[in-house]
Amino acid sequence: MNKKNMRVLRELFYLRMHGLMVFRLDFLAPFFVDGSLFVIQLLAFGVVYGHVDAIGSWGRGEMILYIGTFSLLNAINMTIYFFGVNSIPYKVRSGELDLYLSKPVSPLFRLTFENISPGSVPLILMSLCIVAYGVSTLRMPLTLPVVISYGFWVLVMIVLYYELEVVIRSVSLYMVSMARLEQIEEAGLELCMKLPGIAFYGVYKVIFYLILPYGIMATLPVQSMIGEMNLQTAAFGIGVVALFSAVTAVLWTQGLKHYNSASS
Repeated sequence: MNKKNMRVLRELFYLRMHGLMVFRLDFLAPFFVDGSLFVIQLLAFGVVYGHVDAIGSWGRGEMILYIGTFSLLNAINMTIYFFGVNSIPYKVRSGELDLYLSKPVSPLFRLTFENISPGSVPLILMSLCIVAYGVSTLRMPLTLPVVISYGFWVLVMIVLYYELEVVIRSVSLYMVSMARLEQIEEAGLELCMKLPGIAFYGVYKVIFYLILPYGIMATLPVQSMIGEMNLQTAAFGIGVVALFSAVTAVLWTQGLKHYNSASS
């Protein structure tokens, strides 16, 4: 099954690149647009945090790491699966999902990887530069175990980011309009891109650590790098990802059973 999925992934990537290269401007434009957007966001963060000495126990160096990490997660999301997953509600409403269900491959797998965006790759490189600058600002020793730990938590949080997107868009299989949910997602992401999880307490921590765990996505990788992560925090992070993996699987599988073709 894994070999089959890899062959499908390779063909999807080939078809995507072929389609982009038919119109060269469609291939090159995202490099400029995404790069410009990244610079604007970076300038905005600079204005906000240029007058803030610390947030909780984190100083300027930790916040640079946090911004770079959240930007890295978002850049990987935009490069690999965002445009595919984001199309789910439209394909449900239009009936195009029928075509995916009729193919001998997981519809969610194909939806996930069919719209890879190479135009967002520069954002990954720019985000890594911010992370490197944060490490330099903190003057911390960058050992192999630290890099491995940080890389592991980035990968785990990429999975969580993906699961949250699929969960929200799977709701379109049950109801007609999901505009409110998308607004909640946008508001949660916008807030947590500016504030690390350590800034949340009480009910806000419950919301952004468990219900909509955007607050842990960049916080845990940074904590692993700066040595603030303990066993309890690590277990909680893994538990949240496992929980949302189960929720994603159930919501998507049951949603397909409720799905009625728009063409029927």
